Amino acid sequence: MSEAGDWRPRASREALVLRAGMLATLRQFFANRAVLEVETPLAVGHAISDPQLASARVLLPGRSAPLHLHTSPEFAMKRLLAAGYGDIYQVCHVFRGDEAGALHAAEFTLLEWYRIGWSMDRLIDEVDALLRELLPQPLPPSKRPSYQEVLRQHAGCDALTDSDTQLMDCAVSLGFDATLLRSLDRDGILDLLMGLHVGPRLGLSGPCYVQRFPASQASLARLDPEDSRVALRFELYLQGVELANGFEELADATEQRARFMNDRLTRRDRDLPDAEPDERLLAALTHGLPACSGVAMGFDRLVMQAAGTRRIEEVLSFLPGEA
Repeated sequence: MSEAGDWRPRASREALVLRAGMLATLRQFFANRAVLEVETPLAVGHAISDPQLASARVLLPGRSAPLHLHTSPEFAMKRLLAAGYGDIYQVCHVFRGDEAGALHAAEFTLLEWYRIGWSMDRLIDEVDALLRELLPQPLPPSKRPSYQEVLRQHAGCDALTDSDTQLMDCAVSLGFDATLLRSLDRDGILDLLMGLHVGPRLGLSGPCYVQRFPASQASLARLDPEDSRVALRFELYLQGVELANGFEELADATEQRARFMNDRLTRRDRDLPDAEPDERLLAALTHGLPACSGVAMGFDRLVMQAAGTRRIEEVLSFLPGEA
């Protein structure tokens, strides 16, 4: 069939009705809790610094330099938080330049929200409450193991105490290619283990909130004041699928700048495009980000869970480029 003939939508009407109902439910959920819905631009001035992500570029009329399609509204939302806007949430399209597959689309819908003065544990309570509002099937009680615990249980290695060599040997014993592993740093090996081996085994008997990631994977989370080896970061898994990633947010501008610079060094070592620090975010942190926790949840994957589908395209009207 020619490209012009491929006009039919991907999702069934029933899937889109379900999706619309879930959007209405989540908006009512936040309205009941007096959390303000906000919107921020999709096209932003800085590429994401995280070496695990890739920003798509776009050239808009009247601009000599390209902008970047955001991978998350996080930086802009934190500027709203620093300006005193209080508890906020956003439902928006985001873009990941190098993602595809049954659970991935280059453009997808993200739900992101922030709670002022909340701990990571309190935010997990709210994520769990929303999950039970949105999914039609009753869910068993949730579990909250540490990152260290799930790696020990499902991969037989210790993310905090094993040497790099021990982690590599562990990955080889699980069937990962030794040549590939030698090209990765410690966090690359851990990402491989979590993404391809451990994650698919999580949440099979109810929601699983993996928390307290290694400090080297803190991203934009603050470190645990009681154990600096770990960060106050969590991920939600259900039926082996990652649904959300949350932090007790880092508010220290100096530390955030240092993390941006470390990301740049990692990108250089991996021969990835450079990503300059977002100076507006750093200025907002210097002004003062209130103590808060935030989380990003993949809305399309939630709809997949509710619909019982196996591919993300089954809950999307069209894939990028088809409209």
